[in-house]
Amino acid sequence: MERLKADRPSRRRSLLVVSVCAAVALLAGLAWRPAPAQLPPTAIGDSELADLGRAVMGEDRPALAVACVSATATRTAVMGAEPGTRFEIGSISKGLTGLLFADLIARGEVRADTRLGDLLPVTGELAKVTLAQLATHTSGLPTQLPTLGQLGRNYWASLTAGNPYDSTVPQLLDGLRGVSLDAEPGTYSNLGFELLGAALAAAADRPYRDLLRERILDPVGLTAASVPYADSELTERDLLGQTAGGRTADAWLGEAMAPAGGVRADIDQMAAFAQQLLTNQAPGLDALAPKDTRGDTATGWAWITLASPIDQHPVTWHNGGTGGFTSFLGLDREHKTGVVVLSAVQEPPNDTTLAGFDLLHRIGNCA
Repeated sequence: MERLKADRPSRRRSLLVVSVCAAVALLAGLAWRPAPAQLPPTAIGDSELADLGRAVMGEDRPALAVACVSATATRTAVMGAEPGTRFEIGSISKGLTGLLFADLIARGEVRADTRLGDLLPVTGELAKVTLAQLATHTSGLPTQLPTLGQLGRNYWASLTAGNPYDSTVPQLLDGLRGVSLDAEPGTYSNLGFELLGAALAAAADRPYRDLLRERILDPVGLTAASVPYADSELTERDLLGQTAGGRTADAWLGEAMAPAGGVRADIDQMAAFAQQLLTNQAPGLDALAPKDTRGDTATGWAWITLASPIDQHPVTWHNGGTGGFTSFLGLDREHKTGVVVLSAVQEPPNDTTLAGFDLLHRIGNCA
């Protein structure tokens, strides 16, 4: 009881700081409200694909890159940026972590039922959570750490277009004390994939981004992709996206969040990656196979398989959304066709996903 009482003033002070910061940010936002950016009239690459991408995604964005892929060909188009420009791919990073998980299983370094407590310094019920549960969003973990610090970062980011995910792995682990596992199975958890990435890195005794590059990024053709942890690691190739209102958004960077959403890549290499998945050449391909089914949605290690709402063809996909970007990668594995969408504006990821399904339907066979 004494400990609880001692914590209360600290919590009140923290809440006051969050409130003051939010008020300052809100006033700044109201004072400067730029108009949404518009795509330029010209494109680099396949002009027909560019027109189609513009039609399904709309004009209200500073940059857009699209790709269509078959077993033997790729076509790409970029508007508002150079072809080699890196976009944030957001939670498609989870798909890469899923491939990495499958690769470690195939090598015998972990098992699907390996427990989190066997690899990371966690205790209680969390230690009993399996890697498979993390990879299929069935662990009971919430979407994010339910801490006051994370709540404050979320508020600040929503009002200032800042980065809410700048924690290190030690900070992530420190914030787990008292976390509950009462979220409904299937609750989408960034936290779960942050822990999965940290666990895989511990199992291989390698930093996550080094392990990802060695096992997945380089083998699938994402040789120029990056996993930056700080602004100082960005280069002129790295695009900054925009909020829906046209404000430049800070890059989402951080060691802890990297396995859940920290990868940046350009459209040509994302097309090469999609083609490797489509032709069954990527390492860790078992990640795409459904492991958990709820309703009409089947989930593998991150990857989702769902009947397209447009033509009912089964599509294996993942999307992404950050403070200034949305993304979609979808594969019609039966008809050997895939699409990638990288968009430099914040909008509901499901909007981009529906547009991606539409693009995949209209593309046909990408010949």
